[in-house]
Amino acid sequence: MARDPQVDLIFNHFIPRYVATGVDHNDLNSLMPRVDQWSDWCRLWSDEAAKHEQLGKEAAAKGRRVTASESFLRAAIYYHYGKHLFVVSPEEYRKAHDAMLRCYTAAAPDMDPPAERVEFPFEGTNMVGWLRRPRNVKKPGVAVILPGLDACKEELHAWSEGFLARGVATLALDGPGQGETAFKLKASPEWGRVLGAVIDVLERRSDVDGRAVGVVGQSLGALYAPLAAAGEPRLKACIANCGPFDWGTTLPKMPKVSQETFRVRSHSATLEDALKYAKQFTLEDKAQNIRCPLLVVFGGGDRLIAPAEGKRLAESASGPTEFVLYEEGNHVCFNISYKFRPLTADWMAETLAKRA
Repeated sequence: MARDPQVDLIFNHFIPRYVATGVDHNDLNSLMPRVDQWSDWCRLWSDEAAKHEQLGKEAAAKGRRVTASESFLRAAIYYHYGKHLFVVSPEEYRKAHDAMLRCYTAAAPDMDPPAERVEFPFEGTNMVGWLRRPRNVKKPGVAVILPGLDACKEELHAWSEGFLARGVATLALDGPGQGETAFKLKASPEWGRVLGAVIDVLERRSDVDGRAVGVVGQSLGALYAPLAAAGEPRLKACIANCGPFDWGTTLPKMPKVSQETFRVRSHSATLEDALKYAKQFTLEDKAQNIRCPLLVVFGGGDRLIAPAEGKRLAESASGPTEFVLYEEGNHVCFNISYKFRPLTADWMAETLAKRA
């Protein structure tokens, strides 16, 4: 049977992302030849994840907590990639999602530093995030990190490490239409209100500085982050990594599987409804309200979102702005994570230190 072109499309776009966020290259090389059909995608990724989850259980039974945490974290990332973009089967998607959350939760207490599950009241329910605080910093500022269309807060673990190493706490957040919050709240353009609800909670904590909060986003999250900065004046800094300026004009150019994922994330009955709803997700007439420092990062080789979208954001914001284009970078610059992660972490740490 011929290999499903959908499988080739996804691997072609995302291999650097898988490796950069914690998939072992050897496992990936073993997995790729076995995935012939898109219908097998989630099951085969989940089979690989289960191997690492079992290693975690065995290590935990022997009291090897660090090893167990490392194995559970790897399993969580694998389960996540089994479900990313896999909206064709809601049952398989939910099973992989629940397994991912189970494994990340098992890993959380023995991470270095640990991850704390935090809930944020919003629109009659709760959004969920993982808060990690750097060791030996009494009251650190916080970088709220937002995933993209098909990502989730758990995938942001590797990016969080750079901020933590520089003394900045991280809150990887599932907002409306993201990760586990997507089961309760549809994707929303009202990100000023979303971050407002987050800051309200952070300001009441004594172990972080809720007055020194920045927002960071990747892909569609890099539209949400500047939307938040435009609508929530308490934000002290904003980073947008490879995001659209106008989702309504960008989404129709995306692969069909991405369009269908947004349909599900937006709780739309039809793709036509989703494309219509996407027109509300724009920085037009909003970007000029961004007055905090803004860093826009883009890859010149991004095949999903045009770098011109980032340039437009940088030119439209009212505050101090820096636009960094890595000509060799792909979408989110995952192929050069050793460049964008230090840049964004250094910039956020330095900016929050000045604005605290």
